[in-house]
Amino acid sequence: MDIAAYNADWLRAWTDKDVDRLCAFYADDCVYKDPQTVQGLTGQAQLRAYLVGMFAATPPMTYSPDEVWPIAGGFCGRWFCDIGEGGSAGRIRGFDLVILNGDRIAVNEVYFHTLSGPEAG
Repeated sequence: MDIAAYNADWLRAWTDKDVDRLCAFYADDCVYKDPQTVQGLTGQAQLRAYLVGMFAATPPMTYSPDEVWPIAGGFCGRWFCDIGEGGSAGRIRGFDLVILNGDRIAVNEVYFHTLSGPEAG
């Protein structure tokens, strides 16, 4: 698998807020964790419900891949996200731990922080 291409396609689905396309990347029994999901989410039904609500409540968000590293069973990927048109509402830097089951995401842990100063531009 070309993990850089996989990661770029996956982040494009996040940018497009395409719930169906995003869920197609995840295994039926996936585990998803980010700072907004205190206990994490298990399974596509929980993930889908979370994505629908989050996408409805957030401005446009443009995800840009930065680097990916292969690890046993998957990859780690670092990215930037511009919030609002052209980053007008800010910028974040994020990192995903992705464990794959075949070509589908079994575990996804997301970490991010807000950028400011020179790093934000």
